[in-house]
Amino acid sequence: MLNRSYFQPQGMDNVRLVLTQAEKDTQNNPLFHEDFFSDPPRGWEARYDNSYPNVIYDSKYGKYRCYYTLCSKDNDSAGADKEERARRDYCPSPTRIASLAYAESDDGINWVKPNLGFVEFEGSRDNNMLFRFAHGTGVFLDEDETDPRKRYKMVTKVEYPGKKNYMAVNFSEDGVHWGEMIKWPRWNPPADSHNLPFRDKQDGLFKVVTRIWKDGVRIEAICSSPDFINWSAPHEIIRGSGFESQVYSMPVFWYDGIYLGLASMFHEGDRSAANFDTVDLELTLGTTAERFDRIATDQYLIPRGDGHYPNGDFDCGCIFAAPPLEMDNRLVFYYMGGNGQHTNFRETSFARAFLPKDRFACYEPRDSRREATLPTQTFYAYGDDLAILADVAEGGKISAALCTNWRSEPFEGYGFADCVLTPRDDGYLTLRWKKPLTALENTGFSIVFHFSGTKLFAMKGEITPQTSRYYEGAPIL
Repeated sequence: MLNRSYFQPQGMDNVRLVLTQAEKDTQNNPLFHEDFFSDPPRGWEARYDNSYPNVIYDSKYGKYRCYYTLCSKDNDSAGADKEERARRDYCPSPTRIASLAYAESDDGINWVKPNLGFVEFEGSRDNNMLFRFAHGTGVFLDEDETDPRKRYKMVTKVEYPGKKNYMAVNFSEDGVHWGEMIKWPRWNPPADSHNLPFRDKQDGLFKVVTRIWKDGVRIEAICSSPDFINWSAPHEIIRGSGFESQVYSMPVFWYDGIYLGLASMFHEGDRSAANFDTVDLELTLGTTAERFDRIATDQYLIPRGDGHYPNGDFDCGCIFAAPPLEMDNRLVFYYMGGNGQHTNFRETSFARAFLPKDRFACYEPRDSRREATLPTQTFYAYGDDLAILADVAEGGKISAALCTNWRSEPFEGYGFADCVLTPRDDGYLTLRWKKPLTALENTGFSIVFHFSGTKLFAMKGEITPQTSRYYEGAPIL
């Protein structure tokens, strides 16, 4: 139901799209946090900042893995205890060093930060860092890779404060032991955010979602590569709205034939606004990886917690999420939540939230006192299976008819009164009429839903949409 091209907006009446909020794991959150103030302290964890989590389950090794960016050197955070942090503003130093850290888990709940022995910090290698001078690192497990040495792939911004910086990639078999950084031969976008790589399900190319700047605001962009070494120039795929809602970062993931993005929306431009200098998590959609749109503006997938720094909830200030993992017929969104403003002091923690599959957003009546109408574009049937995922409240109802278009009367035997809904084991409701779908043969039809007291989340079945009535692109001359 997220793909707008499936609907006829002229025929929609009294209907709105509402984003579902994920349910936080209040029993276990936070799963881990900055250990700078712990006993014993981890001195390299003075500030996670945005942290840009990448969470992967590796079935070969039976491990959940989390890769997260931190500031292993941050003089202002390291020099201020929590009382001082509450009294004054944060002043980042140009000598601040971003590094990549690693944690792992057997169950996705209890996490360990192992002493890897790779990076020296204050004379010791007893820490969980994989690399220093690595900013906004993205990692993914490439299930389609034939070379076992390249199962894991990484894109990062190698950043030496005040000196040089460049884009680089890396490879690993087990996700822990990595090779040397390989510099991009060409292009060096700002990339001062989460640089999330993936293999495009549609064209087979490698892609990385990164960040550029235009007109003084943050813009999400994408680069492509046939070999994960040679990358194209970045081009814009989404921007927010002015200063007040900028897309700070946007990890993306493939879901049921579309791309969804986890856009961390940064708010500035009005110091008196209640959300000034905070970061909220919106959901975006792309029918390809080359262009995304906001699904429900100013509605948030994982809401920030209550309160303010220093006494608010651990995630009251900023939310940065990783692409979800599927567990027990639900999606698990791991995220980093900060308890303060983006540019100020904050302590950041790792947490998770749950969302049932296929329930990202729903259509519901805008005015609960009136029936809603939601017509689809033209579909064709190649079988008789058609089902919807809907929550019907007590006293609510939903029905559907098949029509030539939203203005026309239903086909005979496919009217609202002919519609029967039957519950299925997977939570969906099967739609049936007096006549089977296949009786329409090659006749196109619009599915017109009427409902009240109902939330309509999804539709699936043996139907295929007609080519879009809108021409997208320009003719080749």
